[in-house]
Amino acid sequence: MNPFYVVGYRILRAWWWLTRPYVLGVRVLVIRDGAVLLVKHSYRRNWYLPGGGPERGETLEAAGRREVQEETGTLLGEVKLHGVFTGFMEGCTDHVVVYVSEQVLDFDFRPSREIVEARFFALDALPEGTSPATRRRIEEHRAGTRGIAGAW
Repeated sequence: MNPFYVVGYRILRAWWWLTRPYVLGVRVLVIRDGAVLLVKHSYRRNWYLPGGGPERGETLEAAGRREVQEETGTLLGEVKLHGVFTGFMEGCTDHVVVYVSEQVLDFDFRPSREIVEARFFALDALPEGTSPATRRRIEEHRAGTRGIAGAW
C-alpha cells in the first residue's frame, strides 16, 4: 500500500468525522462474460467497484464512465441505473449512485498511484477482501434487482 495515500486517506477520514459532510459518488458494476470488474486502491485493503465523485458540471452517468476509464482503462457501451444508496460510515453521509454496464468495449488496465490492481472475477467467485457493499450490489445484480434504494 502507498504510505502517502494511506496517510492522506486517514486525514480525510478525520476531516469527515469533524465536518460531517454530504458526499455524492458513483460506482459501476462492469460485467463481462459473467465476471465483474473490481479494483484495489493503493490506500485501502478491500476490492471495490470502480467509481468516484462527479466533477462540476458533469452528469452522474458521465462521472461513472470517466471514473471507470481513468481507473481501469475500460470503455463502456450502454450504462443503466442499478440503484441509489446511502451510507453513514466514516463520519459522513454518503450517497452512492450505482450503474451497471454489460457492454465492455475495451479493457486496457495499467496500474497507477491510486489503483494498483483491476481484474474481472466470476460473479460467484469473488476474491477474499471484497467490500461488503460491493458484495451486496453484485448479489442484487445476480438476483435481477434494479432501481432499488437502500443502505450502502
